[in-house]
Amino acid sequence: MIAAFQAGIAGGPVRDLARFIPIDAWVFDLDNTLYPRHTNLYVQVDQRIRTFVAKLLDLAPEEAQRVQKDYYRRYGTTLRGLMVEHGIEADAFLEYVHDIDHSPVEADPRLAAAIERLPGKRYIMTNGSRAHAEKIAGRLGITGHFDDIFDIVRAELLPKPNRETYDRFLAATGVRPGAAAMFEDLARNLVVPQALGMVTVLVVPGGTREVFTEEWELEGREAAHVEFLTDDLGGFLEEVLAALGAAAA
Repeated sequence: MIAAFQAGIAGGPVRDLARFIPIDAWVFDLDNTLYPRHTNLYVQVDQRIRTFVAKLLDLAPEEAQRVQKDYYRRYGTTLRGLMVEHGIEADAFLEYVHDIDHSPVEADPRLAAAIERLPGKRYIMTNGSRAHAEKIAGRLGITGHFDDIFDIVRAELLPKPNRETYDRFLAATGVRPGAAAMFEDLARNLVVPQALGMVTVLVVPGGTREVFTEEWELEGREAAHVEFLTDDLGGFLEEVLAALGAAAA
């Protein structure tokens, strides 16, 4: 029998890894999920978004930041807010905000080995661009371990957590929700996957509260739609693989 697993976080939920036995599709968010938040890569994107908003709307930096964060929370991405509120085209925005230095992301052989061993198919599902995802995957050493990348363009520019975005992902990939697991760093992006029948895993940063940039990003980690909680994605996947091996033995 597979033992229950606690994610190594004090007070974290205890769950039964047998939930992963039927899984044949592994779906990973990109930013702050496949690489640790303390890498601070997204700080670069965040700053470029703010600069884009300031120039586009002729705002002072402080007001641009307020608008940026308001759109991010209400629409899922600042881009979606700019499209809805100001009718901008997406291409220039995506090219500008992802023109960053990806070198802070370091190779992660442990994570790469675990992902490669996962049974079935593996996907990246991101609110970012495919080019951004490919650069990060290359830095991590996991480029060849994924069957597909479903980016914001393929989502028709409608970001997670919108239900339509998950429906488009499922239609494009043929993934069966009841045989899929979703890994995310934002609890709100797991509401729909859990409702669809996916196993849900929230990846939170190790260390201190200071790694968060938005208070609301902390919300929901203890909600019912979060089935598993971990601050070590590679270690968690190794535990899952060990449990799957024990079940098959």
